[in-house]
Amino acid sequence: MRKRLDKIRFRGQRRDEFLDVADSPCNSDVESSEDLVLKPQILSREPDEAEGEQQAEIQASRGSSSASLQDDAKTDLNEIKGHLEIALLEKHFLQEELRKLKEECNEDALKQELEKERSRRMELEQKTTEVLNSREECSPSRSPKAPSGPPFENCSSDKQIVNLSTSILKFLHDRFGITIEDFRIQPEETTVEPEEPLSARRLTENMRRLKRGFRPLTNFKRSLSALSCWSSIYTSAFAFVIYMHAVWRGWTIPMLLFLAILRLTLNYLISRGWRITWSIIPEVSEPVEPPKEDLTVSEKFQLVLDVAQKAQNLFGKMANILEKFKNLFMWVQPELTRKLYVGLWVAFVSSCLLPYPLLGFLIGVYAGIKFFLIDFLLRSCPKLRQRFDTAYIIWTNLPTDLQALTGRRSPVTGGVPQGVGRDEEGGRLHNSKKQPFHEVFNLPESERPLAVCENGWRCYLINRDRKSPTEYIRHGVLYLTESHLCFESSSSRSGSSKRNKVIKLKDITDIQKYKVLSVLPGSGMGISVATPSTLKPMVFGAMIHRDEAFGAIFSQYMKIVCQDASINTDT
Repeated sequence: MRKRLDKIRFRGQRRDEFLDVADSPCNSDVESSEDLVLKPQILSREPDEAEGEQQAEIQASRGSSSASLQDDAKTDLNEIKGHLEIALLEKHFLQEELRKLKEECNEDALKQELEKERSRRMELEQKTTEVLNSREECSPSRSPKAPSGPPFENCSSDKQIVNLSTSILKFLHDRFGITIEDFRIQPEETTVEPEEPLSARRLTENMRRLKRGFRPLTNFKRSLSALSCWSSIYTSAFAFVIYMHAVWRGWTIPMLLFLAILRLTLNYLISRGWRITWSIIPEVSEPVEPPKEDLTVSEKFQLVLDVAQKAQNLFGKMANILEKFKNLFMWVQPELTRKLYVGLWVAFVSSCLLPYPLLGFLIGVYAGIKFFLIDFLLRSCPKLRQRFDTAYIIWTNLPTDLQALTGRRSPVTGGVPQGVGRDEEGGRLHNSKKQPFHEVFNLPESERPLAVCENGWRCYLINRDRKSPTEYIRHGVLYLTESHLCFESSSSRSGSSKRNKVIKLKDITDIQKYKVLSVLPGSGMGISVATPSTLKPMVFGAMIHRDEAFGAIFSQYMKIVCQDASINTDT
C-alpha cells in the first residue's frame, strides 16, 4: 500500500514546479486543478509575442498532463477507499467471530474446573503422604530389635506383592481378556449391499454358475438312480451285498462315514492333479461356450430371452415342489395327507416299543430292499408302480396352488390342469377337442404327438400363397408326430377340420429358422417349411419356444430322410 501511495504521489511533474498551488486554498481537487491550468496562462503574457506563443504551447502541454494526473489520482484514491472499507468490514467480522468463540469456550468455567482438579490433586498428595508416614511409624513398633531394617523390608515385600499382583492381572488379561471382550454385547451392524445393474452378460454368467453349483448334486442323484436301475449289474450287485452286510453287522453309520471320507480323499487327489475318472455313470462333457466380448443389440436381446426362459422354467419347477410339500402338510388333499399321518403314527409307536438296534436294523433292511429291488421292479413295470408305489402315488396326485384353485390336477406330470390353457408359458398347453388325435387330423391310430410336444406349440400359420386375410394367417397349435407335422387351427373347434393343416415330413424340401419382422431384435420366432405343393414356404410364427420346436422337428425330419435313404439304397 505504501509503494502504491508513493507511485501516486510522484506521478508526472513535481508539485514544486507549480508555484501557485501552495498559495491557493485546497478546498477540493477540482479547484486546485483549475488553478493549475489558469495561473500559468496569466503569468505568461509578456510583450514578446514569440516567447508568449512558446510559453502557451508549454502551458497547454502541462495542462493536459495535469488533467491526466488528476484522473489517475481520482481512480487511485477510489481504490484506496474501497480497500480501506473492505479492511474495516473484515476487522468487524473478525471481532464478532472472536467474541463468539470466547463465549463458546467459557474460559471462566474451564479455569474453575482446572482449579478444582488442582485442589483434588493436592488433597490426594496429602493423603498419600499421610499414609506413608503412618506406615513408617508403625514399622518400628513391629520390629523393635532392628529399627532401621524393617521399613525397607516391608517396603520391598509390598513392592513384591504389588508386582506379583500386577503380573498375575496382566497374565489373566492377556490370556482371557480377548475372550471376555468377545462376549460384550454390541449392536448388530447392518450393511446394505449395493445392487448391481441389469446386464445380459452378468445374467448369463450367474445362470452358468448356478448350473455348475448344482452339478455335484445332480451327479450324485444320477449315480444313485444308476445304482437303483442296475445300469451296471456288477456294480449294483456289489453295492447291494456290501450294504446288506453292513446293515447285518450294524455298521451302517460307519459305512456312510467311510464313504464320505473316501469321497473327500478322492476330491483331494483330483485337486492335486490326479486323473481319477472312475464313476458309476459315464461323464458327459458339456461344450464350453467362449464368452463373446462384443454383442449386438439383437444378440443381447435374444440372450436375455433365453436366460429368462430358463429361469422361468427353473423357478416354476421349484415352486411346484414347494407348493406340493405345503399342500401335503396343510390337508389340501385329505386322503393323501391321511396316509402320511398314519405312517407317522406307526413310526412313533415303533420307536417307543422297539429297541433302537432292532429298529435301525429293520429300517436299514427295508431301505436296501426298497432301493435296490422294489424301485427297479416298479420302474420296469409302470402299471405296478401306479397301483402299489405309495410315495409315487402321493407325489403325483398332490396338487399345486394353481391346481388347487381350479379344482383339477394333471394325472402324472403334476403340471397344468387338464383342459386349461397356460398363457404364462407361451400357450404350449392347448385345449384340444375331446376327439382322439388321429381323428382330428384323419391320421392312422399309430400317429401320436411326440413326448416333446405332447401339448403342442402355440403359434400362427402364415400361408403366403393365399390372399384373403382369413386364409393368410391363422392361429392354432403345432404338433409333431413320427412322420407328420400337424397344425390345428383354433377356428376349427366348431367341428370342421378343413382349416387344419397336415404336412408329411418326407415331403418337406427345406426347413429353417425364420424371422418374420426384420426390424425386431433377436433371431426371430418363426420356422419356415417349404413343400412342393406350395409356391412360397409356409411360416409358423410368433412361437415362443421356437428353438426347442425347431430342434425337435429338424431331428425328426433328418431321421425320416435317413430312413428313406437307407430304404432306397437297399432297393
